[in-house]
Amino acid sequence: MGQKINPLGFRLGTIQSHHSLWFAKPKNYSEGLQEDKKIRDCIKNYIQKNMRISSSMEGIARIEIQKRIDLIQVIVYMGFPKLLIEDKPRRVEELQMNVQKELNCVNRKLNIAITRISNPYGHPNILAEFIAGQLKNRVSFRKAMKKAIELTEQANTKGIQVQIAGRIDGKEIARVEWIREGRVPLQTIEAKIDYCSYTVRTIYGVLGIKIWILIDEE
Repeated sequence: MGQKINPLGFRLGTIQSHHSLWFAKPKNYSEGLQEDKKIRDCIKNYIQKNMRISSSMEGIARIEIQKRIDLIQVIVYMGFPKLLIEDKPRRVEELQMNVQKELNCVNRKLNIAITRISNPYGHPNILAEFIAGQLKNRVSFRKAMKKAIELTEQANTKGIQVQIAGRIDGKEIARVEWIREGRVPLQTIEAKIDYCSYTVRTIYGVLGIKIWILIDEE
C-alpha cells in the first residue's frame, strides 16, 4: 500500500539541505549524532523553562548545527524570540553555559546565535505547537486546524495539509482526520515542502500532528 517517506529526507541533496553540517569517521558518527540531540534537547528545555507562563509556544522553527575541529556553531531560528531578547546577552550566555555543561566539551568553543524568522506561521513546527496548545485547551480539533490554515494564509504559502491522529475529542476509537488547502505535491521533488511531525499529550491520550507546507515551487 501507499509507501510513505519523510518529505525532507526525500528532497535532501536537491533543494533541501542538512540541519547539521559536520564530518566524522564511521566509528565516531553515532557520538556526533547523540551530541546533536543533546544540544537540541538542552536548548528546547532551557527555552521552555524560561518561557512566560502565558504562552505555551517555544516558537523554535529549527536548530542548525555546524561543527569544526575547535568550534560548534549553533543557530536557533525562532518565530517569537521576545522571551530571550529582554536581556538577550545574559540569556544567551546562560544558555551557552547550560549546553556546555551538558556536553562537557573542554577543547571546543560553543557559539549560539538566535535568528528571528519573518513569517513564524509559515513554519510547520511553530504551527504544530499552536495546534497542540489549542488541543490541550480542549478547543475542537476542526476549529484548531482551520485557525492554523488561516494563519498560514497570512504567511503567503502556496498550500498546506494538516493531519491529526489518535483519540480525537476523547473518543474510544483512534482515528485520523486531515484537512488540505491549496496544493501539496509530495511526489514533486522540485516543490519546496516543509514538514514536521509533533506529539501532543492531552488528558485523554497522545495525539500526533503532521503538517506539510508548500513554500514555493522551483
